[in-house]
Amino acid sequence: MAALSEPLRFLLFFFLLCDSPVYAGKCHKGDKKVLLSIKNSIGDYIFTGWTSDFACCDWSGVGCDEVSNRVTALDVGQTNTTFSLPAAVSDLPFLTSLSFHKNPGLVGPIPAAIGTMVGLTFLRLDWNSLSGPHPPTLTPSIRNRLTGPLPPGIFSNTSGAYLRLSHNGLSGEVPPSYGAVEFLQVDLSRNRFTGDASFLFGRGKGTQQIDLSRNVFEFDLGKVEFPEAELIALDLNHNKIYGSIPKQIAEVENLQLFNVSYNRLCGEIPTGGRLDRFDQYCYLHNKCLCGAPLPPCK
Repeated sequence: MAALSEPLRFLLFFFLLCDSPVYAGKCHKGDKKVLLSIKNSIGDYIFTGWTSDFACCDWSGVGCDEVSNRVTALDVGQTNTTFSLPAAVSDLPFLTSLSFHKNPGLVGPIPAAIGTMVGLTFLRLDWNSLSGPHPPTLTPSIRNRLTGPLPPGIFSNTSGAYLRLSHNGLSGEVPPSYGAVEFLQVDLSRNRFTGDASFLFGRGKGTQQIDLSRNVFEFDLGKVEFPEAELIALDLNHNKIYGSIPKQIAEVENLQLFNVSYNRLCGEIPTGGRLDRFDQYCYLHNKCLCGAPLPPCK
């Protein structure tokens, strides 16, 4: 039998390598062990493709660093089973992105260990049924059943952050330290927050959306300054906010949503700019607001 040519020998070696257990195990063995434990705790049928025969970096919902092959992202999509958030995810030391999105069967508290994941820069836990107190070191998530006050000092970055905690049972006052953070979005709607939140605003900030609706916030809106170039949406309805509407709101260039109804505001509604597009329903049920689109001031 004639000897194989050099190119044929290279191709044969390549195909044998790709089909070998060494190639199939191309990911960190510690990360793979953690992922398999997560699979066992949630349910085998959800992760049918997660088997030891294939590289874990190729598993559905898993992302890895191209150089080190360490797991950096985990995305568990919508499921129809009941399970708890596995504390084992905190054993993935290089994880930067974690998402358990739209899993109504995801119940119980958020494990405190997840709050210790210092490398985590993206966390999505919305539209689940999580409950219990908010872990004191965890970047906020949204739309669950979390209770209690907001912990201070959970933001390591002071710019480009998101504060989205709507539809929970959170209460108490927002920590003043949050005023030092330049949030892109703030959504604290449908909770039981009280007290002052005026420090979340600021003329020079880059905040695009602020939704404080349906709480018990109580502060003087007349002393607030708004981001003129960036602010797109401002919803403050159903609170105990008092004072007047600042004339400066008319200078906000890109305002598309504005609602201050069901508060304790007084005085004449400013005119000009983008304000002329908002109807009476954005101002109803205040103490003594007047002027278009409401009846004229006396």
